[in-house]
Amino acid sequence: MTSESVAYERRSAAPVIAPVRPRKLAKVPFVELAEGRLQGVVSSGSDVSRVYVSSITAGEHGLSCNTNNNRPCGGLGGAHPCNHLRALVEAAVAQYGAGRVARYLKVEPPESETGIWSVLHPVAAQGRTPEVFSSFLRHLAYLEVPPTADPLPELQWFPAAGAVR
Repeated sequence: MTSESVAYERRSAAPVIAPVRPRKLAKVPFVELAEGRLQGVVSSGSDVSRVYVSSITAGEHGLSCNTNNNRPCGGLGGAHPCNHLRALVEAAVAQYGAGRVARYLKVEPPESETGIWSVLHPVAAQGRTPEVFSSFLRHLAYLEVPPTADPLPELQWFPAAGAVR
């Protein structure tokens, strides 16, 4: 065992898995696979003060897209995805890879990196805007924590910044 592996075992953090490829944070600042959904926040193309909170449920592929003020997205047509949901899927594939996203959504991995929509069978779903937006705001709050080497109990689950694989 090397000294680095011993030091790693003493930290209360997990290594960060690097993104599959770079993604545009300005368009989709937040994307995660959590709570049985692919969920995230997508910037509005027309209004800098508006974001869309979008999600796709795992298994049944329920689509949801609302503004941060909980107003429905005008481009979402029941089971037909809007551009915000398409951007969310693109960001998730860039972050996690098509195979991982497909497994999370409980579908067969697509033939191509851009083929997630071809394997989904979307339906309309109840919005989860408050939960998803709250998760996004919690993540933003960590950006304001001053750098320190001291342990932060509320971040014990959070990946260590220097532990990239």
